[in-house]
Amino acid sequence: MRGIVLRAPGGLERLEAANLPDPGAPGPGQIRVRLHASSLNYHDYAVALGAIPAADGRIPMSDGAGVVEAVGDGVSEFAVGDAVVSGFFPTWLEGPARVGDFATVPGDGIDGYAREAVVVPATWFTRAPRGYSHAEAATLTTAGLTAWRALVVEGGLKAGDTVLVQGSGGVSVFALQLAKAMGARVIATSSSDEKLERLRALGADHLINYRRHADWGRLAREWTGGVGVDHVVEVGGPATLAQSIEAVRVGGHIALIGVLTGLGGDVPTAALMAKQARLQGLIVGSRRMQREFVAALEATGIHPVIDSTYALQELADAFRHQGAGAHFGKICVAI
Repeated sequence: MRGIVLRAPGGLERLEAANLPDPGAPGPGQIRVRLHASSLNYHDYAVALGAIPAADGRIPMSDGAGVVEAVGDGVSEFAVGDAVVSGFFPTWLEGPARVGDFATVPGDGIDGYAREAVVVPATWFTRAPRGYSHAEAATLTTAGLTAWRALVVEGGLKAGDTVLVQGSGGVSVFALQLAKAMGARVIATSSSDEKLERLRALGADHLINYRRHADWGRLAREWTGGVGVDHVVEVGGPATLAQSIEAVRVGGHIALIGVLTGLGGDVPTAALMAKQARLQGLIVGSRRMQREFVAALEATGIHPVIDSTYALQELADAFRHQGAGAHFGKICVAI
């Protein structure tokens, strides 16, 4: 079986093609999935670079989509031929968050989906949305579900709300699409006028180039008539958080889901207190959330934006493309 492994201590040059043992037939409660696609996330990139240490020989990639090839005894949710997509936290099935690390996350604490087939418990996957390609389905595990949880599960998004999204990566584009599908207004920021126009084409109502306007939080608040936005999808981290607090309304919600500008920094606590806003860190979501997200995608007809697709053996090149920051939406891998 073809696959990719990462040799310690990491680095894109240490991603190696490998012949892996076939996983065999599924046992009771398990399914065998022929994987057809994965997608890149910042977390996968950090693992590949060695910024998040992984065991020598780790199979990378947290996202996996494919087709059920066989089912074990006791499995009734899936049948041979079903299109399925993996979950980020395999053991978090429902209820409040109970996991705060990556020890059980594929591609990090355990082997991931940069390979042709897996045999795993049936609960590690959900059905993929009807009409989705495998590449489209592979974008849901991490980026899509994070946007869904930030806005809908935790944010309580409703029609008429205003949402601020940062940049044009996978989570931000998904958040824009979800917000527009649910009747919200969207403010989008980017350092690229070209990307801003693409965000406008997806439905963004107001655009801000944050490189030209360092005070983009104030501009976003002014666009709402001085009230502030209801939801901020915060992917930057310490360097952008102050402006997110400036942008949010009193009693609003900031979903802290990214650390693109660093792992720590100052928090303007007085400003946050004055806003009485809810600043919530979150990491992806549960299996139940993913099933509800899939149902919402089928109901709304949303399809993810795919920037490009690389072959499995070109995984290092895919990460280089991600590192360059020129992509718009999701970068996928065909297996």
